Amino acid sequence: MIITQILASGGLWLNLGGTEILIDPGPGCIVQTTKRKLKTENLSAIIVSHRHLDHAADVNIMVEAMTQGGFKSHGRLFAPADAFETEPILLDYLRERLDAIEILETGKTYTIGDVSFATPVRHIHPVETYGMAFTTPHHTFSYIADTHYFDGLPGYYSNSELLLINLVFMEPRTPESHPNMPIDHLSVPDVERIVNEIKPKAAILTHFGMGVWRAKPWEVARELTEKTGVKVIAARDGMKFDLSKLDED
Repeated sequence: MIITQILASGGLWLNLGGTEILIDPGPGCIVQTTKRKLKTENLSAIIVSHRHLDHAADVNIMVEAMTQGGFKSHGRLFAPADAFETEPILLDYLRERLDAIEILETGKTYTIGDVSFATPVRHIHPVETYGMAFTTPHHTFSYIADTHYFDGLPGYYSNSELLLINLVFMEPRTPESHPNMPIDHLSVPDVERIVNEIKPKAAILTHFGMGVWRAKPWEVARELTEKTGVKVIAARDGMKFDLSKLDED
């Protein structure tokens, strides 16, 4: 998907009561943010769930933009430890432009303004990867990043009013069915199980694989809505979601 750019790979931009946070700035993030007139200098933080290109390729340019070309030391970068080890995602000269770099770890909670987020569990993925459970003064929501489904996964995000879920496959890929292909991503049955267990007020699907795209994500979302009784939405480029909608019956 990132090679074809059938859908953009710019990441997620949060505005939570004026605290602005960028999550997983993949390829094209700077293009998408400027196109949509999002002001990078307003960012308080950038969070990277893991070091893969589709989640971190534009970290450097987004730090450059957040710090206004280095003229304003500003903002924090959150990422797992291995993102700063061999082949680090951030160039050395950009590190001094940030207020801080913070390492994501299992079971820790971090604060950005009046927003906090926890990384409750390390996901099952080829590199160190974390999802995030956010708490604001008014709402709770979680971003379930790339992972193979594992027992207990929904419980780590159980208090979420809204779920943002990375959905890649239509069907689970087991070592038996796909011995030579990556399998550490969620499938439609996995998402159905997660939504059924957590029962959030709404769920948004994103990060589609080509099989999901060919199946029409909006149709996949509609079927999941019917099966779970939870409003499931397929993300699209530039889509906005107002958290106040969660208060509506």
